[in-house]
Amino acid sequence: MDYFLSVFNLRFILILFSGSFIGLVIGALPGLSVTMATALLLSVTYSWSFYDAIALMIGVYVVGVYSGAISSILVNIPGTPASVATSFDGFPMSRNGSSKKALWIATVYSFIGTVFGLIVLSLIAKPLSKIALSFSPVDYFLLALFGLTTVGSLTSKNILKGHISALLGVMLSMVGIDSIMGVPRFTFGSMNLQLGIPVVPVLIGLFGFSEVLEQISSQTNSQISLFNNNERVSIKEILKCWRISLISSAIGTVIGILPGAGAPVASLLAYDSAKKYTKNPEIPFGQGAPEGIAASESANNACIGGALVPMLTLGIPGDAVTAVMLSAFYVHGLRPGPLFIKENPQAFELIVLSTLIGSFFIIILGFLFIPVLSKVVLVPKKIMLPLIAILCIVGTYSVNSSLYEVSIMAIFGIIGFFMRKTGFSTAAMVLGLVLGEMMDSNFRRALSLSGSVRELITGTFLKPISIVIIVFIAFSIFLSIKSKTNAVKK
Repeated sequence: MDYFLSVFNLRFILILFSGSFIGLVIGALPGLSVTMATALLLSVTYSWSFYDAIALMIGVYVVGVYSGAISSILVNIPGTPASVATSFDGFPMSRNGSSKKALWIATVYSFIGTVFGLIVLSLIAKPLSKIALSFSPVDYFLLALFGLTTVGSLTSKNILKGHISALLGVMLSMVGIDSIMGVPRFTFGSMNLQLGIPVVPVLIGLFGFSEVLEQISSQTNSQISLFNNNERVSIKEILKCWRISLISSAIGTVIGILPGAGAPVASLLAYDSAKKYTKNPEIPFGQGAPEGIAASESANNACIGGALVPMLTLGIPGDAVTAVMLSAFYVHGLRPGPLFIKENPQAFELIVLSTLIGSFFIIILGFLFIPVLSKVVLVPKKIMLPLIAILCIVGTYSVNSSLYEVSIMAIFGIIGFFMRKTGFSTAAMVLGLVLGEMMDSNFRRALSLSGSVRELITGTFLKPISIVIIVFIAFSIFLSIKSKTNAVKK
């Protein structure tokens, strides 16, 4: 008890709150990633005590993942890749005059997802980490393939155009240095393309800059969104998505435990799950369904607890942020691994309790800033559109200080504009881009380990984990076909 009283003092809470506020700002600004902020803080906190350093980083991590939803909802620019799925219903809800409600839903379910992931981390860290460790390259390939089966849910009108968009995304993910052979692919002699197609500029272009072009083409001088100054949001209205939140949190936690999968995959899978299992939603998905926001935000924040599981119990980072945090452990003389919890119980409890307090800061910061942020949509289009365009440019440039990436953003903004006009899915293209590299590298790695395609196939159907994922793939395809068939009949 004396230990916790000495650690959890006012100074510690202020450091944690400072990290949370930094995370709020970083996550809400497109182009500024939580990973980048954590890496910068690592150098700043080098001489700090471990407790202060980890408190600052956890504050940034927890609130930074949540705050990516803010720009997704208000201006359709995902603050982080993990908040792409939030924009599917968040921005339409904002345009319908319910921006405050959308932000509150994101806030509450980000809190729920974080707490859910923490509970899992506290109770079943070791068993789940052993399951994740048993995943082979072919299992990761199948997991990515399962993610691509959600294309049918991301495409509301034309499933063929959705799959074409996803295929284009997969093809774009192949550009760059081959991760297996180390040779350039589809670079056409360009040194810039050897690094691949950067994800952040593509996201900002497809969702943000294309929205600017879309609004300009509409030739109206109204606001980007309607806004009801007297909008009231009831607790009952927000909490009606709690069942979907628990399912999505479970998905996010499991995906977070798998090293390399990450919050973008979790949020997209959770969104797909919510869309399939929500019967007769009051508002259709893609047009402002609260369930879509709840699913995405629960899953991506639940990934936090999941990603900490392999880092603490195996010494394997679950995502990019925990990879940086792992360096912080080494800097302060701690070695995460199978014996970490046993040898450092106080450090483990500190991480869990810091994350729990950080999750409450989501609610506090949301309560303080949502009334102000929701009024952003009152700005007239003639003022707001240039600001969004500038934000797109500055956000893209801030990642690597590269004008080349700004041009990539502009190109994909134009591509996204024409995709919207012709009914192709920008969300499906992003899904293909995110999952493509994961599919390619793991399939080829599995093939090289097996020796032949025949041995790979036979070996896959003998592994329980692979069989379970294949069943999920088949079930997902069946539900997609069934939902499309029902839509055609109606």
